[in-house]
Amino acid sequence: MSRGRIAPLADSVLDRVGVEIVDGTLASGKAFTLQDLTDRFDVSRTVARETMRSLEDLRLVEARPRIGIRVLPRARWNVFSPKVISWQLRSARHDTQLRTLTELRAAVEPMAAMHAAERATDVQRGRLVELADLLNELGSSGRGDQQEFLDADIEFHTLLLEASGNDMFASLSDAIAEVLIGRTNLGLQPAHPQGEALHRHVELARAVSAGDGAAAELHSRGLVVEVREALKDI
Repeated sequence: MSRGRIAPLADSVLDRVGVEIVDGTLASGKAFTLQDLTDRFDVSRTVARETMRSLEDLRLVEARPRIGIRVLPRARWNVFSPKVISWQLRSARHDTQLRTLTELRAAVEPMAAMHAAERATDVQRGRLVELADLLNELGSSGRGDQQEFLDADIEFHTLLLEASGNDMFASLSDAIAEVLIGRTNLGLQPAHPQGEALHRHVELARAVSAGDGAAAELHSRGLVVEVREALKDI
């Protein structure tokens, strides 16, 4: 079997097992074997082994002699992995994952915005303004739940983290993207976003462009607070 044929099948099995682990169907301490995977999913041992290795890399399982593959407790997981975040957003725990990621954004994005105002390049400043105006245009015309809005929103927040000049902030961009994707996929992103949220994006971009760190932090914090309020009843 060629690598090209193995990979998509391995990804499919990985996604199914990953979701079962994060939603508790395969509980912490549960043990299974490569043979269990091959029998259950009717796949080769090679595919089963690739699946196991990927789960190990994400610290969802560990393989031990005479025990097999054992599901690890949540405290051991690589919770910043976009894969793990995506699986949790597809599970019954999606509300908890949205809440924790929104809390992470509240802790990080305002500081990233403040530093972006100090450190962003001219190109980054200009692009943030363009994206904010685009988000405002799309949201105001009832396209807030469309792919074009999602793409612009992801680019905006990714660029904000990158423009901070802080590599650790920038490394969170994939995690932030996953929560934006998950919110849209769960039907929680309205076609007509709140006008205040759209306005915050514009003011935030303008503050960064103007080099006003205090205003950038203020508008970023206000934006995340609005997101948190919108999600508090899910």
